[in-house]
Amino acid sequence: MDVRTVQKAIREGRTVLGIEFGSTRIKGVLLDDNNNMIASGGHAWENRLEDGIWTYHLEEVWTGLQECFKELKDNVKQLYDVELETIGAIGISAMMHGYLVFDEKDKLLVPFRTWRNTMTEQASTELGKLLGHQIPQRWSIAHLYQCILDEADHVKDIKFMTTLAGYVHWRLSGEKVLSVDDASGMFPIDTKTKTYYADMLEKFDREVADKNYPWELIEILPKPLVAGESAGELTKVGAKLLDPSGTLKAGILMCPPAGDAGTGMVATNSVKVRTGNVSAGTSIFSMIVLEKKLSKVYPEIDIVTTPEGNSVAMVHCNNCTSDLNAWVNLFKEFCDTFGVEMNMDRLYGGLYSKALEGDKDCGGLLAYNYFSGEHITKFEEGRPLFVREQNCKFSLSNFMRTHLYTSFGAIKVGNDILIEQEGVKVDVITGHGGLFKTEGVGQKVLAAALNTPVSVMKTAGEGGAWGVAVLAAYMLWREEGEVLCDYLKNKVFVGAESTTIEPDAEDVAGFNVFIERYKSGIPIERAAVDTMN
Repeated sequence: MDVRTVQKAIREGRTVLGIEFGSTRIKGVLLDDNNNMIASGGHAWENRLEDGIWTYHLEEVWTGLQECFKELKDNVKQLYDVELETIGAIGISAMMHGYLVFDEKDKLLVPFRTWRNTMTEQASTELGKLLGHQIPQRWSIAHLYQCILDEADHVKDIKFMTTLAGYVHWRLSGEKVLSVDDASGMFPIDTKTKTYYADMLEKFDREVADKNYPWELIEILPKPLVAGESAGELTKVGAKLLDPSGTLKAGILMCPPAGDAGTGMVATNSVKVRTGNVSAGTSIFSMIVLEKKLSKVYPEIDIVTTPEGNSVAMVHCNNCTSDLNAWVNLFKEFCDTFGVEMNMDRLYGGLYSKALEGDKDCGGLLAYNYFSGEHITKFEEGRPLFVREQNCKFSLSNFMRTHLYTSFGAIKVGNDILIEQEGVKVDVITGHGGLFKTEGVGQKVLAAALNTPVSVMKTAGEGGAWGVAVLAAYMLWREEGEVLCDYLKNKVFVGAESTTIEPDAEDVAGFNVFIERYKSGIPIERAAVDTMN
């Protein structure tokens, strides 16, 4: 890219900023008006387990956001010798679901409960029956209803309930809105009206009428917006929150705050029917855009939406790479102990590639990566576990292959329902997230797990921050009547570099052997949870 052209675009505000709050990293990217990434910034953070609740402190939200933006702003200055004073539009994205509730003075009523918490089983079950719709434990409405069932005192004081993306957007813009995809992880969305199901809202209100709360559900939920709609502007207060130095000007347009599932669909060009994507990081989820409604409700499958409000089958699993990362860190400690200099990219790449040398069925090894509960296999809490037979083929390659396989274990269990029982058709799955950064490895394993071609794009590692920046660009620069999938096809992914790996028959057979071992070994994992409780 020509530096002078980029400098001119930055000065004139012909850029878009996307910031996503991932589970371990806050990532920011700046795109020009041709959707090229011209600068980035980031900040590492981590959830914590406090009093049995997985949470982030809200102070960390703001310090992390400010550090991320400062790094991005410094990156702009270093690369182009320009101060970042204005931007065409900003998009905020974050982990979906969870429980963030505020009173009339905008005070947080209880500590933020993230998607990772699985203490709402009663609420999830009862709401599913009441509404006739799958309500996962991590959904905001499940958390709210569980608090009602538990007679929590704070419920009567709720004035506003939102997600992490909705919270950050609200503080930056003053607008209590959400992208419809993120809203669909709070309460079921009617894909015809692109808002919450009116009859389900009424059923909920009738169910809790005897509590005499001073609110109706619709009054405390954020307003859903579809991709392309404006979601307000950066206020003076918001500009100071984002950039305490005062350089950034107020008045910047903001697109609807999105969930990580929605931005993942955009980042992988997976918003059309019969396309899908898998996002693999601390948690893992798959999304397939449906041709038609499923025949019945499945507890393993959530129905959410694209950023335009179209129906998507989502399989979400709480655990993916946390245990795998812990083992890689152990190998890093081994290297450090003997004075061997090894950067983490090389270590990950070497260990992941080694896995491809292992036996197709992992040679009799088995692992569960359950740092937290896993609803797909009905665990309210989990314990990371590695177990092997006495006569197994215990090697580094089989060990690494086992931990890669188990990272996709629960997601396969859920997707087998869609593909085998519902006959859902998908032409290609696109992978994104940290697990796909080592070329070819995560792709090959996922292709075996789902028996479907898997593509990875050059932007896979940028994930949701890039995706929400594109949504901001779509709001700014789309043509009249131009739908999102056409905008992505014609203006974003033209000539995009990608690689596709077809499923290998022997790999598929080997993964199927492993998954049967995985399912039959569930009692071992349950015993580990009981023993170490």
